[in-house]
Amino acid sequence: MLRRTGILMGRNRWLQIGGLIAIWWASEALVHAIGLPVPGGVVGMAFLLILLGSGQVRIAWFRRGSTGLLDHMLLFFVPATMALLDHPELFSLTGLKVLAVIFFGTLIVMVGTALVVEACFRWSVRHAR
Repeated sequence: MLRRTGILMGRNRWLQIGGLIAIWWASEALVHAIGLPVPGGVVGMAFLLILLGSGQVRIAWFRRGSTGLLDHMLLFFVPATMALLDHPELFSLTGLKVLAVIFFGTLIVMVGTALVVEACFRWSVRHAR
């Protein structure tokens, strides 16, 4: 029975997308039931990562569905893009300030991450001797 389910999951894109939505929905319900201050999508991704890492779920079971969702990801951002039309102030000095904060914030996170990774690498090399 599990073998047939695995074969079916590996071939049907819509079933894979349904599985991803089911994981997201279940994690949303769990977050609301427990009252976690974390988005359900994050909990669902962590749960799926645990399932994939433990071998309970194979990557092939979700590859086609996730690829299909990624192919159409631009459609998910259309509402956010249309919201810009409701806020013309974002196309003025205020928008430039917001853009600068986003740019420099991203740069600070990237540099900080690189420094931490470099420090951890040097620490591990030093302690490996």
